[in-house]
Amino acid sequence: MPQFSDTIIGLFNKREVTGEGGLLTGTDPSAFDVSDPLRLWIIQVGVIIMMAQLLSLGLRRMKQPKVIAEVLGGILLGPTAFGRIPGFTQHIFPSQSLPYLSLVANIGLCLFLFIVGLEIDASVIKRNARLSATVSLAGMALPFGLGSALSLPLYHHFISPSVQFTHFMLFTGVAYSITAFPVLCRILTELKLLDTTVGIIVLSAGVGNDVVGWTLLALSVALVNAGSGLTALWVLLTCVAFTIFLLLVVKRVMLWLARATGSTDNGPTMFYMTVVMILLWACAFFTDIVGVNAIFGAFLAGIIVPREGGLAIALTEKLEDMVSIIFLPLYFTISGLNTDLGLLNDGITWAFTIAIACLAFLGKFGGCTIASRLSGFSWREASTIGALMSCKGLVELIVLNVGLSAGILSPKVFSMFVLEALTLTFMTTPLVTALYPPEWRVTATSGGAPPQTHDEEGSVDKKSFVNEEPPWRYRFTVVLDKLEHMPCMMALTQLVRPPVSDFSSFTTVVSTSAASDPALLKYKTPEVSISALRLIELSDRTSAVMKSSTADTLIHTDPLLGIFRMFGELNDLPVSTSLTIVPYDDLVYNVVDHAKRNASQLILLPWLPPCAGTTETNESATPRREKFDHNPFEAIFGTSRDKSASAIHSQFVRGVFAQSKTDVALFVDPGNFLNTCAGTGGSHHVFLPFFGGPDDRLALEFVVQLCANPKINATVVKMEKHKIEHTQIERPPSAHSDLKADINLLVLPHHMSSMMAFPDTVYGHANTQMRIQSETADSIIWSQYAGRNLSDSDIPGPLRAALSRITFANLASPTPLHAAIQRASTCQRVLVVTGRSKRLAVEDHHAELKDLVEEHRVVGHEMISKTIGDVATAFVVSGCASAMVVLQAANVEME
Repeated sequence: MPQFSDTIIGLFNKREVTGEGGLLTGTDPSAFDVSDPLRLWIIQVGVIIMMAQLLSLGLRRMKQPKVIAEVLGGILLGPTAFGRIPGFTQHIFPSQSLPYLSLVANIGLCLFLFIVGLEIDASVIKRNARLSATVSLAGMALPFGLGSALSLPLYHHFISPSVQFTHFMLFTGVAYSITAFPVLCRILTELKLLDTTVGIIVLSAGVGNDVVGWTLLALSVALVNAGSGLTALWVLLTCVAFTIFLLLVVKRVMLWLARATGSTDNGPTMFYMTVVMILLWACAFFTDIVGVNAIFGAFLAGIIVPREGGLAIALTEKLEDMVSIIFLPLYFTISGLNTDLGLLNDGITWAFTIAIACLAFLGKFGGCTIASRLSGFSWREASTIGALMSCKGLVELIVLNVGLSAGILSPKVFSMFVLEALTLTFMTTPLVTALYPPEWRVTATSGGAPPQTHDEEGSVDKKSFVNEEPPWRYRFTVVLDKLEHMPCMMALTQLVRPPVSDFSSFTTVVSTSAASDPALLKYKTPEVSISALRLIELSDRTSAVMKSSTADTLIHTDPLLGIFRMFGELNDLPVSTSLTIVPYDDLVYNVVDHAKRNASQLILLPWLPPCAGTTETNESATPRREKFDHNPFEAIFGTSRDKSASAIHSQFVRGVFAQSKTDVALFVDPGNFLNTCAGTGGSHHVFLPFFGGPDDRLALEFVVQLCANPKINATVVKMEKHKIEHTQIERPPSAHSDLKADINLLVLPHHMSSMMAFPDTVYGHANTQMRIQSETADSIIWSQYAGRNLSDSDIPGPLRAALSRITFANLASPTPLHAAIQRASTCQRVLVVTGRSKRLAVEDHHAELKDLVEEHRVVGHEMISKTIGDVATAFVVSGCASAMVVLQAANVEME
């Protein structure tokens, strides 16, 4: 019994002695303790992530992949830069802590190689087997030969004789012949090359190169770890047998299990994720114990995961954030701690470093360029393929670290090769941009073969509209970006749809009277063309790149396109769909370019102004953009901006207005249209306040086209501003008090008022001659529609029917915005159509709009005004409109 008591007392005494002091007791928080390494590990992770994020903010502006920032961060934290600060390495990265850091980094590396395996799609190689095999083999054979040749002088100058030359030569050849497939996918996606002939061939060749490269590296590791050639052969045969077992047996079992658990339909279940993780570490364990690195087993596990139902993408989404944010930077820091560019301190070393970089680039670039040229590509396309395939990235760094840990490479040679990999990866994006600008790109066909060149006749057919005379427009580009915008787009598409039955009867009249009046031949039955463009932002995640590489299948499964396609079928509308996945900064260009390529006459955009009940507070099926998550460092680089969804979408809308050479129609839903107008099957009343200018002229033509629908009638009021003393305009009646109550909730954050990050749209200065021409055009179009006698026989039937449903009036007032709102308030279920009037505006409504804002107690209207103009903002603030359509005419003067 006393012995038991002494034992218990001893345990408590031991606990008291080993108790750890905190910061308040004067303990150094960076002091390393073997029994508790977590504290220092957290400090290391914080320093590494902050360094990588800071560098990526600057390099992002240079269109460089994130891996450049991570590699540079690791090098700077090593002995090259920060390691020269006295006490930095001893406190932050002491040698005793590196095994723990290395363990976590290697766990992350296995997960990363698993994601790389998930990215590889065998169907890509099958579709372009002949061309991709030629480019891939040429891009490996020539660099391998040059690397093997250069290894001889490198071995004699820098490598210890204890290392076998054949091992060093093999590692050098593999490092030269490898291509960074994950970085290559990112570059192809950001440069919008995935749908070009060059992009498809590079992607296919990159997949093949990646698989062969990892196989060669596995063979190299097996040779190094084996004591004899016979042992190496056994290791190789064991790995081959294991790979065949995985591909033929385990892959089928995983597919069966995915279908049985419903993972292919609803995403991976918890049970399926557990099985995948067990398989991942089991494969890594097996390849490690047989004498090959564990990363090869992880790579094989990723390859055998089924691709059905987007399962591979869903698995990537569950793993990628932790891997890219924490694990990979840790691995690059371990690599950077082993890289000391200070060792490159003499002329012969720098000469070899330059030779390594030049031969590595010439081998890849020359081999792939020549193979592509012999396959039928032009010199420009062939050189672009060579430049893309020369991208090294993190894959070569993995190869180099394996060689360093195996003792094949010395620290000096390792640093030389790291500098070469960094240089070639940095060169890829600017070189490809210079060699292959957008005007030279050729879009690939569905089969991957180069398409037929667009002939002139086809271009003319696209631009030969149904009727060159205004106001009819039949070719539309509909922009789909979020689920909450779908009702707006369907409502606007239904409104602008011309009544085909009226035109069909008119066509019969044309056919009987064409002989007597040849001018009527230009009127034909309209062929409505609606091109739905689905926009998906390319984020920094690997899964986004995987989605972009499978855009040809995603276009058939995307829910937004499926909804709009069904809407077209139900309303007998011919809808063609397309999908683009690009960075946020390129969204505007893609919309403008798509409208130009499809010869669209009108771009249809949605916008929900910032008010209560929009996407700011509710949860949507479409997630908010990851790119605009709060980043405290963005303010340092001048990229701080408002993060609300409406403000972000407002910037996109203004970008389309500024860059479009096509007429644009913006549907603004303050939240009332879909509630007060259940569907578009009922009648509608349209109200247009006509102030003048190119945008208002387009709005007038738009209203005339809307009224071709017998269920729509309109009131068009020509507004004039003049001074009348001691006259007050009545405020709108209280019939819309419920709508006004909703609009009074339209309160934006106080900091949004300045909107420094959202500059207004700027157009060229209008001289006196331009203004006179614009005023003359206003008078002509007003007399063309308002002053036309409907009994004239020269008026086409559809136009006569449309004008008969429009009431034209003139209204003069010292406060035209108040007068227009009062006039519109007399109508029920009113759809207000206005011009944006940012260019060649006849009146300046800024002072009156300010009074309206004060009357309705609305805060932060600046963003709305900059987006849709002062007139439209007045109607949004007043709340008298169920919905609005804001139009801007094609900005042809800027050309």
